[in-house]
Amino acid sequence: MTSPAGWTTERHRTAIGRSGLSMPLRQALIDEILVPGNTVLDYGCGRGQDVRRLTHMGIEAQGWDPFYAPDSPLREHEVVMLTYVLNVIEDPTERLHALNAAWQLARKAIVVSCRLDWEQRQVRGQSTGDGLITSRDTFQHFYSTRELRALVEKVTGGHCVSPVPGVVYAFRREEDRLAYLALNTISEFEWATSTDYVSALAEVIEFTEARGRVPMFEEIPPDVAPLLARVSRPNLVRLIQKGADSDRVKEGARKTTLDTLLYLGTSIFNGRARLADLPIPVQADIKYCFNSYREACARADRLLLKIRDDTYIRGAMRNSVGKLTATALYVHERATRSMPVVLRLYEHCGFVATGRPAGWNILKLDHRGRRVSWSSYPGFDSDPHPTLDWTFGVDMTTLDTHYQSFVERSNRPLLHRKEEFLDFDDKMASKYRRLTAAEVRAGLYRDPTRIGLETGWKAALEHCGVALKGHRLVKSPSSAQLN
Repeated sequence: MTSPAGWTTERHRTAIGRSGLSMPLRQALIDEILVPGNTVLDYGCGRGQDVRRLTHMGIEAQGWDPFYAPDSPLREHEVVMLTYVLNVIEDPTERLHALNAAWQLARKAIVVSCRLDWEQRQVRGQSTGDGLITSRDTFQHFYSTRELRALVEKVTGGHCVSPVPGVVYAFRREEDRLAYLALNTISEFEWATSTDYVSALAEVIEFTEARGRVPMFEEIPPDVAPLLARVSRPNLVRLIQKGADSDRVKEGARKTTLDTLLYLGTSIFNGRARLADLPIPVQADIKYCFNSYREACARADRLLLKIRDDTYIRGAMRNSVGKLTATALYVHERATRSMPVVLRLYEHCGFVATGRPAGWNILKLDHRGRRVSWSSYPGFDSDPHPTLDWTFGVDMTTLDTHYQSFVERSNRPLLHRKEEFLDFDDKMASKYRRLTAAEVRAGLYRDPTRIGLETGWKAALEHCGVALKGHRLVKSPSSAQLN
């Protein structure tokens, strides 16, 4: 069917109603791609829900759509959203044209999102071209993460980044891309509100202990800096050095050094920038923690090479937080910052390649081959033995990705010994250790090969005559009646 606009399918029917912000827009807000003061253009806005919600939030937003809002004027905005538009266009050449038209209207960044190849199994339709014609007479082309990123880079002519699979950011200025990468790598200090000189001084001392160095003037918030104006920089440094705990400063410097190596290690994938182009906080970290930018880059490159060394990786895993098996290391999201920096770099390379899926909480790093996987166990803290919802992985040699859902399965994988995935001093770990000890005493782990799935675990509980009440093990009702 040909529409008045010259389409061959009913594209406008793909514009679904949403109860909240679209996922790509939420992600752009979380990642501070879109900040107060920016204007937004939703290119291909459909029914315009995102535009209305942004306007309600006090953000200036405009929508354009060839069917629902064809007369809306097109002009430049700081951020342009291209949300699930390219995947409904049948002609590959027209996709390029649409992407280029949207990019030309973006002063700061464009956020491109598309449906991914693993979603194709959820859609019934007739194959045509490089996609499907659905029963609603709409077209869908399902992208691989690599294909989507390559398409955006081809049109924008620069390096792109993916915050999550299926979403790609492209920036006008290299400085903005580097700042985004730093946001996801360098520990950010959260400044508390200061009302007077004493509280402002306390904050800069705490910053120094956290980062291992005195803050640059540009790093001090505008509401804090005036409170310190009567103190010269040399005197401020002396006051900070006098008030800061030297051991905490040393630990802060160590963490900053590792964060900087992580940042520089992943930056090589998109071409390493000049020192002057890096965010000011990163420049300050490099100058304080290393003798030179060249030395910092050389150390980061050596670290990157170690990812290819199986022996080194296995050694790092043996000395890491997390649960180590014969083939991989499993770490809860809360504990990932405690991993050795080479393992953090290993995971971060996967993130740079494809993006981290939203909602993950268990990381898996293979040491036979190079594969990074993120999995979701939604009830990790509330369920004594949480079940697996889904897993998403990327092969670092081919950059091929794989998504697998377990939600519809009747016999799902589940976790035991939850404390092993966490830091020893995690606030929840002691509770989990007590449960594990009780389960061991009850004989539940005598045959570990049988209890990895729900059915086997249920059978083990029944065989041992016990049940779970929250994170406590109790005698099962049937067992109590027999006694």
